[in-house]
Amino acid sequence: MSVLSTADEGKFLMDNEAEQIGVVTEVDPDEQVAYVEPEPGIAESVIQGFGFGDADEDDIEVPADSVETVTDTELRVATDL
Repeated sequence: MSVLSTADEGKFLMDNEAEQIGVVTEVDPDEQVAYVEPEPGIAESVIQGFGFGDADEDDIEVPADSVETVTDTELRVATDL
């Protein structure tokens, strides 16, 4: 299990085959859940990259126990969501 923090906002969420699932819009560090926009537009990706976005109703909830690795640019899950 990985520990998620607000520093993970704006990172890409990747699957086990290195395909991009979406962009992390928000992280709830208390609940250890990342909210991911599955198909962000270019403008939204830029906003998320600077850490100014917020989760909305179409975001995917990804619990920390689903995240296998965390790098400077991405979160990688071991299973399909």
